[in-house]
Amino acid sequence: MKVIETGIEGLMIIEPRVFADARGYFYETYNKTAFVTAGITEEFVQDNQSLSQKGVLRGLHFQAPPFAQGKLVRVIHGAVLDVAVDIRKNSPTYGQHRTVVLSGENKTQFYIPPGFAHGFLTLEDHTIFAYKCTGFYNKGSEGCLLWNDPNLNINWNFELPQLSEKDLAGEAFINFNSPF
Repeated sequence: MKVIETGIEGLMIIEPRVFADARGYFYETYNKTAFVTAGITEEFVQDNQSLSQKGVLRGLHFQAPPFAQGKLVRVIHGAVLDVAVDIRKNSPTYGQHRTVVLSGENKTQFYIPPGFAHGFLTLEDHTIFAYKCTGFYNKGSEGCLLWNDPNLNINWNFELPQLSEKDLAGEAFINFNSPF
């Protein structure tokens, strides 16, 4: 696998080695030894999967300590614009974000450590998004930043995404007191 640094500490793009032929393809989505060698030493304890149509935006979500989660995200089918925002108060990249297109075709993965808000916008219908988490979900510890906050300046390149009530009510970054 190829690990690409993003310029934000701990945030990594992972391109797996894919073996393809006329029958289809094979690749490892996770190999503990390879990930530890790459510096991802957390244990994954929960897997999640979602299905969304084109134009659905989910995020920007995080779990506050002591229920903070790291995530290893990928797309099984379809495509997303995936976004991670650094919300670690003492980080030199606090408030900065990185985006990456993840798709069933490119098989790229994104590792998002604890201390980041995460979201994605589906670019195709019937997109299946899967992720491994380093912590269990805890409803009382969930947080949400406003997806289109001008202070974050995220270019979603989409005018009117479909949003949940929770995502519509995300917190403005200017008022945000990070728990990290």
